[in-house]
This record gives sequence, C-alpha cells and structure tokens, in this order.
Amino acid sequence: MRSSDNEDQRVWQLRGARVHGGATEPQAITIAGTRISAPDSDAPAIDLPADWHVVPGFIDAHIHGAMGADVMDGDADGLARIADYLPAEGTTAFLATTMTGPAAAIEAALGVTAHFEAAPGAAEMLGVHLEGPFVDRNKAGAQPVDHIIAPDISLFDRWQAAAGGCIRVVTLAPEQPGGEALVAHLGRHGVRASIGHSSCSAAQAEAAIAAGANRGTHLFNAMNGLHHREPGAACALLTDPAARSEIIADGLHVTPAMVKLAYRAAGRDRLMAITDAMRAKGLGDGEYELGGQAVTVANGQARLANGTLAGSVLTFDAAFRNLLDFTGCELADAIAMSSTNVAHDLDVADRKGSLAEGFDADLVVLDAELRVRLTVCRGQVAHDPERRIIG
Repeated sequence: MRSSDNEDQRVWQLRGARVHGGATEPQAITIAGTRISAPDSDAPAIDLPADWHVVPGFIDAHIHGAMGADVMDGDADGLARIADYLPAEGTTAFLATTMTGPAAAIEAALGVTAHFEAAPGAAEMLGVHLEGPFVDRNKAGAQPVDHIIAPDISLFDRWQAAAGGCIRVVTLAPEQPGGEALVAHLGRHGVRASIGHSSCSAAQAEAAIAAGANRGTHLFNAMNGLHHREPGAACALLTDPAARSEIIADGLHVTPAMVKLAYRAAGRDRLMAITDAMRAKGLGDGEYELGGQAVTVANGQARLANGTLAGSVLTFDAAFRNLLDFTGCELADAIAMSSTNVAHDLDVADRKGSLAEGFDADLVVLDAELRVRLTVCRGQVAHDPERRIIG
C-alpha cells in the first residue's frame, strides 16, 4: 500500500502561485523529502505565475482502471500503469476498485493488491474498494448479474486475508439477506460499508446508516432516486449528516442540475468526487472490456451493448472543474470534495488532503484555467510536461 518514504531529503519549493488547502495560504510551499515542511526561502525554487494555484492532490476512492489496465486483471504491472498514469490528471492517491465477478477472480486480484506498492512519483494506492458482489441484481448496472451473491461475512473475511487487510471500502446492498450483519461486521473491523447497487428505500438506507453504512457509492447511480412519495436511498444519503457520498461529476452519470442539488443538500463536506473510470481512461474511443463484458467507448461515453453506462473515462481534473461549473462553489469547496473529504473517509486525514506542514507532499499545480501543469506525489515530481528544473 504505502511506498517507503523517500530517503532523499532534498529541500525545494514552489513559489509565486496561490497555495490552497493548508493552515495558511503563503505564496510558497516548501517540500523536504516526502513531506511538506516549514518555509525555507533559501531552498531552490520553481517559480510559478501568480494566477496559478497549488492545491492538495486529488484522491480517487473509486477507480477500476486506466491505460488499458483493470484492477480485476490481477496484474501488478497493470496496477503500476494505473498508478503511473493518474498524476497526469492530478490524482496522487486512489483506491484500487474491484467489481462483481467469479469469486476466484476477485480473490486473485486482491492477492495482487496485497503486495503492491506504487513507485516513487506515482499515485499511492491507499487500499481496495470492493464493489460487489454483495449487491442487488435489480440494480446491477454494469456489474455482471451472474456473479452477484448475498452478503457473506466469511467470504469477506477470506478476501480481506487475501488482500493483506487492505480492503478499505465495501459497496453492498444492505437490504439483501445478510446485509445488516455484514455492515456491522465491517464496522467492527474498521472497513467502510457503502450503500450502492441497492434497491433499499429511504427508511432502509437510514437504518443502514445508523448501523454504520455511512457512505454512498456513486450517488444517484444504481440506487432508488428522489421521488416525492418514495424518496429512495439518495434522499437518506443527502439528508443524513452522518453520511458521505461519492458522486461522478461528469454531467452524464449525474446531470449538472443534480450535482448542484446534491451540493446544496449535502454541503461541501459530505460529497466526494470520483471517476469510476475503467480501462479505457487515457486511451480514447474504441472497444474495451469490463468484467468480461464488451464495452464501447464513443464520444467520451463507455457503454455496454445494451446502452448501460459502464463506468467512465472521466479524468479527475475535469471532475474538479465540473464541480465548480455545475455548483457555483468556491475553489476551497471543490478541494474539499476532491481531496479533504476522501482523506477523512479513508482515515488518512492526518497526512493527506491538506498542504499543512508535516503532511505528505501530494499536490497539484493548476493554471489559471485549472488545467494540470505539475503534479507531485510524496515529494517526487510525477507529472511535469514542461520539464521544469530545480536549481
């Protein structure tokens, strides 16, 4: 999971741009080794335009793949390709996300994640998001229906052992037989239970949140939505202050108006932007595969043959800009929804999600149009198309 700290304690700084997401907002940020350090005006510097921004690195808690690789391939080289690619869109940490499939395939993929450590300068894998197979076949979406099963504590425990304890989030349908018991079991073991691919009502969702399932997977998608007499799980997730929710801010999975509604209802501290990206991310239109199913990517949309959305090819920097555009929120709010909230959700807020002194040096430099111009992962320059040189 976490890479070893870089032994090189080289001190350097980014200077001139506006710095966001820390205890203060100085015009320079100093990096020593893998951490953000106390200001050092004598350190070698990269000078940036005054209308650029330095923000905490994005954290994607729900991503299946990129650059032709998928977590379910069970391939360490594929995980490395994902981790190496993500800094180009400002993502500095992620959860490797599985999906419903044969039990043996899930277990094999988890076994690979147990031993994976991202290389210096790549996005850090913070653990695993187990999406399925404990879901509702009536809300399968792109989850292969033939492999959906009822929530099973013993099977989860076996998989957690295979993963070396790195499963951090489990998406499940709490209304299914065994769902409540699994929610309680996950809570006892420090794993987030996330309501998703579920037909539960608002009342059932409230009960699940009270039992510990205080998280929603891709809000509005693959769950009962808002209705004035049958409000659905979405209503409970939006209105219960104990719940956070992922949201795919691409304007396709959730329309801009509904992203705005979610922001107005839940506020900035209870939404977490995700991409839910599949292996086509970074490669463009074409024919791909997801969970053994053929997927066509055209015009930035990934769909099964029946038209069902099959994840996304959304980049995180685009999601960040969309949050601002769709909701009218401030930059600080978009930072919370793209980094800080996820850090809290994954219990890494003591080292990620902020540019405060002592935190991991995970940061993104955005230009005036909020395009990624430089990404640093744990103190290492990870994406730098202009090849800036430290003196």
